[in-house]
Amino acid sequence: MASPRERFTDRAQAYVAGRPDYPDAAFTALFAGAKAPSDSIVADLGAGTGISARALARYGARVFAIEPNAAMRAAAAPDPRVTWIDGSAEATTLPGASVDLAVALQAWHWFDFAATLVEARRIVRPGGRIALVVNERDERDVTTAAYGAIVRRFTVENIEERRARVLENFSALPGAVRAEFKSAQVLDRAGLFARAASTSYLPHDGEAAAQLRQALAALFEERRTDRSITLQLTTTVAYANP
Repeated sequence: MASPRERFTDRAQAYVAGRPDYPDAAFTALFAGAKAPSDSIVADLGAGTGISARALARYGARVFAIEPNAAMRAAAAPDPRVTWIDGSAEATTLPGASVDLAVALQAWHWFDFAATLVEARRIVRPGGRIALVVNERDERDVTTAAYGAIVRRFTVENIEERRARVLENFSALPGAVRAEFKSAQVLDRAGLFARAASTSYLPHDGEAAAQLRQALAALFEERRTDRSITLQLTTTVAYANP
């Protein structure tokens, strides 16, 4: 399997097209009781193609988008409040006590948990916080459950279990606060295919990938309303003081 630094190299464009955003309530929770976003400097750990970094910037934060994969950085749309850095969550290259929030959105499961925690504590100023945000499928919804069944059928690595374990470990940190919010992702046929193509633990080529696309096409035809289907999501925000 490809290393976390390289595994998205051939999926950057699919990531741009197929990944969901985060609900406004998640960003409100990130800053609740802390410095206002417009006064905050944020390290976005594992920033990918900048979905989260641009969202943080919309709230007024100045963002250092930390991303080790060159293809992902190259696929990011520019934003004047976002500075891209070729670094990793374990070694951001940022000075000590230089940010108010260090957060990983849909990314901490790719990191060395302990090393990232050490680095986040190093770069966060006194009074700041460390955080993670995770989008997961809400499979109480029939369409979303059907998509989840396809993912489990074709998955080549148990990354979703790893992601859940990281969230539990983070939530167990002293003084950690955790909250959940609901949102939805509306996808046309191309968007549904891009969503799956952006997932590094699903097959990208060969017979298995062809069968995956057939299953997605069948799901879309069965569950679509007009020209789209809707996946229901649960967004979990967890944060703690360093």
